Amino acid sequence: MEDTQQTAHLTQPPPNIIAIVVTYHPALDVLRSLIQRLASQVDRVLIVDNGSDTSIAAWNASQPTPAHHVIALGENLGIAAAQNAGIAWAKQQGATYVLLMDQDSLPAQDMVEKLHSALANNPRAAAVGPRYVDTRQENPPPFLQIRHWRLYRHCCEGGNAVLPVDYLIASGCLIPIPVLEQVGNMRDDLFIDYVDIEWGLRAGHHGYQSYGVCSAHMEHSLGETPIVFRGRKIPLHSPLRHYYHFRNAVLLYRTGWVPLQWKCVDAWRLLLKYGFYTLYAKPRHRHFASMTRGLWHGLIGKAGKFTPSKK
Repeated sequence: MEDTQQTAHLTQPPPNIIAIVVTYHPALDVLRSLIQRLASQVDRVLIVDNGSDTSIAAWNASQPTPAHHVIALGENLGIAAAQNAGIAWAKQQGATYVLLMDQDSLPAQDMVEKLHSALANNPRAAAVGPRYVDTRQENPPPFLQIRHWRLYRHCCEGGNAVLPVDYLIASGCLIPIPVLEQVGNMRDDLFIDYVDIEWGLRAGHHGYQSYGVCSAHMEHSLGETPIVFRGRKIPLHSPLRHYYHFRNAVLLYRTGWVPLQWKCVDAWRLLLKYGFYTLYAKPRHRHFASMTRGLWHGLIGKAGKFTPSKK
């Protein structure tokens, strides 16, 4: 029996990991470094471009280490739609895992290896993600989990810890294809923001668990230049991103299967953000107007890409 198990293990096919890099007016030098770092860690690299002014396909063809394929969507359809297009292509190529990457992230040389090892040790994992560092921040952001009506911040006190979380940021997220087939793709009517949160919560609703992998590292830029407040650096996004953030949060609160305790804790945090960014994000009136519009559109169930009303 032992010999049979060993043979089955040895004949198991190697993983086929396809990285999906979503671009939208990327910094080409960073994108070049990202593709170079991914090329040695995954089987194929796919770029899905969301309507950049530069021809990413032509740029990619001129690179010494190009991505294997480029999908040009022609217009900005949102992060979720781009990820879904990449997932569909990866499935056609026989992928067993997809690695989602933002254009401004840089993985460590062994990031994918560390992530895959964590998945192998957690068969009911929805996804695994790295610990990331924003070079403009003083400390790596913690992994988050809501339990017993409180928000727990896991700060990777053990360097090799694998921590259960409610969700992961999309960039650096390694997901098995069978999980995507069970849970479904990204919710594209959210366009951007809360897309990764909604998917992580939905995976949890299906009985899966996401994990943060402390030994897997990545550089990642979150938002714009942070606001310095009482010695802390608070992430800041554009007014348009704040619209999506607040609208999509409320859309999730309206979703029946999302746990009540998660809604309450996140809604309290959203209220604090509403007050903080109204007072300290400049220009204040634009951030206030965008957040307020987002709250209203969430309450009335309006989703999709935001289009300003014509006067």
